[in-house]
Amino acid sequence: MDIKTSSNFIKNIVIEDLHTGKRKEIITRFPPEPNGYLHIGHAKSIVLNFELADEFKGKTNLRFDDTNPVKEDTEYVESIEEDVKWLGFNWENLYFASDYFEEMYQRAVLLIKKGKAYVCDLSPEEIKQMRGNLTEPGKESPFRNRSAEENLDLFEKMRRGEFGDGQKVLRAKIDMSSPNINMRDPIIYRIAHATHHNTGDKWCIYPMYDYAHPIEDAIEDITHSICTLEFEDHRPLYDWVIRECEMESQPQQIEFARLNMTNTVMSKRKLKLLVDEKIVDGWDDPRMPTIAGLRRRGYTPSAIRNFCREIGVAKNNSTVDIQMLEYFIREDLKPSTSNVMGVLRPLKVVITNYPEGQTEMLDAENNAENADLGSRQLPFSRELYIEQEDFMENPPNKYFRLFPGNEVRLKFAYFIKCNEVIKDAAGNVLEIHCTYDQETKSGSGFNARKVKGTLHWVDAKHAVPAEFRLYEPLMLEDERSDTNFLDQINSNSIEIIQGYVEPALKGAKPQDKFQFMRHGYFNVDSKNTTENKLVFNRIVSLKSSFEIGK
Repeated sequence: MDIKTSSNFIKNIVIEDLHTGKRKEIITRFPPEPNGYLHIGHAKSIVLNFELADEFKGKTNLRFDDTNPVKEDTEYVESIEEDVKWLGFNWENLYFASDYFEEMYQRAVLLIKKGKAYVCDLSPEEIKQMRGNLTEPGKESPFRNRSAEENLDLFEKMRRGEFGDGQKVLRAKIDMSSPNINMRDPIIYRIAHATHHNTGDKWCIYPMYDYAHPIEDAIEDITHSICTLEFEDHRPLYDWVIRECEMESQPQQIEFARLNMTNTVMSKRKLKLLVDEKIVDGWDDPRMPTIAGLRRRGYTPSAIRNFCREIGVAKNNSTVDIQMLEYFIREDLKPSTSNVMGVLRPLKVVITNYPEGQTEMLDAENNAENADLGSRQLPFSRELYIEQEDFMENPPNKYFRLFPGNEVRLKFAYFIKCNEVIKDAAGNVLEIHCTYDQETKSGSGFNARKVKGTLHWVDAKHAVPAEFRLYEPLMLEDERSDTNFLDQINSNSIEIIQGYVEPALKGAKPQDKFQFMRHGYFNVDSKNTTENKLVFNRIVSLKSSFEIGK
């Protein structure tokens, strides 16, 4: 890895475990449920688990917690594998929770034989009503004291499919008066007559996450089971399952604060709703905080990894400004991208004293801070395009761009002076006529006079049509706002503009990245770009007032 993880409380636990001999090696896992695409919050967990193990010469498994066939799909499995690889990580082993269904079933049989689990006929609503609350203990199920023999028989019938969905569940027999509601006889198996993406129709009963996860960790000899803070209250149940199921391995669950970001949805359920309601263009819409969406927009793996390292690992929940993520992509792209010219809202400029039919080639460096990126040739002729915003007929004070009688520099080219404005019958500006000074060619050493404005441009004859997609945050506020989630959708989150780019970009391929002068960093869109149509996604603007540490 290019940067090692900084010190944090989880790393300190690992160091202590290795120092005392409690652990001889470190084995972590990244265990997503394949019920949606990964998002930037998952990236934090990926970076933490893989880099922690890597730093101590350990191993990290990729495991799919596929215990709910109703919500899971092979599409999600494939996307998750792609995302982890794209972020730069390789897993030691690839596992599926469903591979362990038989062992989980046998461990449940063991619990029943020990008097630690029972089949319950209560409906989900009744179970919830009898669970109690933070101030009142729960009430015992009338089926709690069934004999082991009856429970074994009923559980076997559940497996054979003799009951319908919701008719019966298997519950752990712990303590209905426990102050921790998670320990009040939680459900560990439910009936679901649904085809599973991995096991097909072999099973019609499926283990619950809180039961399955510790068994999976123990089977794989995971040493440190790192999860987010909402599972802290589940840890006693995690330890109970490992102990009562008599697992040989003893993994340790450690919780850390999940990632929250301003103006960002961090819930797979809500992200799926955006996709299903077609509010966005799929899971990889560049406005989405999914890894696929960030990749399509133009974010790089190294920028995401560096962001995850910078936010660190803590015990307390907090919200990170989305500008921090944008800071790291700027830092990554600034030295590595070619600085090119694109005109988003074109206004034609005719240089009346430039020879008709003539085209000259001008030298243009690709990146002033990185000579290794070389240079390119720019065509220059009588007709050009500049940005509409770079001309004003009646400008305010301190407007240094083009206006009647004013002179500006064209980047890599000449000084031009505006002499005439051509309008249509409605008074709209159609084009402007200028003259150029051939003595002022860039690189000629001309310094007889100075100009305050420098404009980017493209040659009209050789310009390549392009579509530009400019993005704003999809959410007006973050998802934890008190207002309705869908009411916070930003209706102006995307603006699509038709313009031009210089001819050097004609052969640009999907995922090629460029810095467009004054406009920001752009990425060639991988979904809508074709051989005859260039589509650019703006990754991020050029500058921000945000600074790390402020």
